Amino acid sequence: MDINSAGIAFFRDGTTDQIAQKLLGTTLNYRDATGQLFSGLIVETEAYLGEQDSAAHAFKGRHTAANDPLYGPAGTIYIYSIYGHYLFDVATQEAGVPQGVLIRAIQPIAGLEQMQMNRHQTGYNLTNGPGKVMAAFGIHDLNLNGQLAQQPPLWIDYSHPRQPQTIVASARIGVENQGDWASKPYRFSSGRQSLRF
Repeated sequence: MDINSAGIAFFRDGTTDQIAQKLLGTTLNYRDATGQLFSGLIVETEAYLGEQDSAAHAFKGRHTAANDPLYGPAGTIYIYSIYGHYLFDVATQEAGVPQGVLIRAIQPIAGLEQMQMNRHQTGYNLTNGPGKVMAAFGIHDLNLNGQLAQQPPLWIDYSHPRQPQTIVASARIGVENQGDWASKPYRFSSGRQSLRF
């Protein structure tokens, strides 16, 4: 099985909320044009269940040029911008089923000093939000939109995950006005202030 096939299998093996939990403890990586490597353990995710989910970008089958990557095969990168902040999402399920997982927070591993310079921030607040993660990596555009998250320059390494001891489920953030699904417990984390692996 080649890397893309293996990645597609990983990102569609289970329901989207199960995949969101399975991503905890995997590693998000980015190698920029200078060769600088940024990476971190994924410690918080949110699941979005597509057409049925009133908080999802594809609710009721909404399909635009902007959210088209969600309709791609499992493992497709979906980057979008909110108020000037760029967020990283990865499609789950088979092509044509627009469900995905938002990567909300990471614990830095590599590139910490450059992340701190990019964000002018240190400590817990450095990468504890989806826009913060992308800003720390120095990603401020949609150039990687639609590519696969199985290989560089922006990829998720799921080969040696560090399984969290506990997973906390809660309501998603920033979707409070999005109907009945807003309060569903589809936000998953490995601990609020620090990793619990």
